[in-house]
Amino acid sequence: MADRFSTASAAAIAKAKQVRLMIFDVDGVLTDGGLYYGPDGEPVKRFNALDGHGIKMLQQFGGIATAIITARQSPIVLRRAKDLGIAHVFQGVHDKRIAFAQLLEQTGIPASACGYLGDDVIDLPVLTKVGFTACVANGHHDVKQRVDYITEGFGGNGAARELCDFILTAQGHYETALAGYLA
Repeated sequence: MADRFSTASAAAIAKAKQVRLMIFDVDGVLTDGGLYYGPDGEPVKRFNALDGHGIKMLQQFGGIATAIITARQSPIVLRRAKDLGIAHVFQGVHDKRIAFAQLLEQTGIPASACGYLGDDVIDLPVLTKVGFTACVANGHHDVKQRVDYITEGFGGNGAARELCDFILTAQGHYETALAGYLA
């Protein structure tokens, strides 16, 4: 494993090798978790371009499907998912187990081949069912205590990219992905 991930446990690496579907929460994971409102009261979210490119690399070079399960509902999440090629988006889901069961049914991928990146206790019902679990550095203490990998980056500030790089590295695809940019 690359020096960058030398502190990751052997168990986390082994689990990351099995990921075929990576699921992301939005608020606090793909965004900084802040709640911003425009002048007309519309919610505004700030996404990180590094995170987005990491998700695209995960899809392109790892062949890994991606999904979003989030408790909030926002048209901007659908827009971001479309921009990133995330086909499976579940919004307004307060019991994330329901969306997760639907996702497994839609994809035919077993829970053991799924990964989940979350940040708060609302994510625990899915985190306890997937094969590979991760939390952002600024996530809730009770979540960090129950995951395989904790990012160094904060939510909305490169944490998702870091996780994508970790999975690609564990699966032996990162150097191939990087080579395309160095050629």
